This record gives sequence, C-alpha cells and structure tokens, in this order.
Amino acid sequence: MQHTVLLCDDEPHILRATEIKFRRAGYIVRCTADGEEAWQDIERECPDLLITDYQMPKLDGLELVERVRSCLATRDLPVIMLTAKGFELNSEEVIKKWGIVAVLPKPFSPRELESRAREILSKGVSST
Repeated sequence: MQHTVLLCDDEPHILRATEIKFRRAGYIVRCTADGEEAWQDIERECPDLLITDYQMPKLDGLELVERVRSCLATRDLPVIMLTAKGFELNSEEVIKKWGIVAVLPKPFSPRELESRAREILSKGVSST
C-alpha cells in the first residue's frame, strides 16, 4: 500500500528536499506552503501522515493541529512537527496536549524524517 504524506512548510528548499526524499521512497506526496493551505488540502482528502512546520504564515503548525484534532474525520491523523532553532517546543508537553507523534528540530535529515515516517506508518500510530 502506498501511503500519502502531506508536507507543509513555508521554506521552499525544505519542502522540495523533503518531497524528493519521500517520492523516491515510494510515497504519494502533497505539498503546501502554509497551514491554511494544508487544512484545505486535508479537508479535501485526509493523508496518512501530516508533516508540518511549527512557524508558518496564516496558520501555524499548532493551530493546524488544533483544527485537525477538532474534526472527527481527521482527529486520528498522525502528525510530525518540525521546529526551527529558536522556536523549539517542549516536545513532551506538545506531544501530550496535541497528540503529535514526533517533534524534529531543524535542521533535520530528510533520511531521518522519512525513517520516522515509515516507522509511524508501519505501526499504525495515531494520536489516540
């Protein structure tokens, strides 16, 4: 089964490098540049995994996750949160409150991110 991953980041070079890594690993990849665009994409068709940056315009990563968790159809969507230096989150607090399955600081290795995604999807990890 081919998994669908939604990548959401306002930095084009990060989005592109991550997209390439996931496509080469066999994923169906959709990309968005801000949280509002990601939410609209999720409403159209829920992916198997959401990978989102924390700090973004229009709707930040936590606001996006809040919308995802408040909707019955998407509340179990696994989420990986990316954080830039200086915008680090208390990972344990965030994971517990929002049901985020992993928090990765930037800069990150696309290989490590894909490996974490594969592990999450193979275990069927959800936020519940």
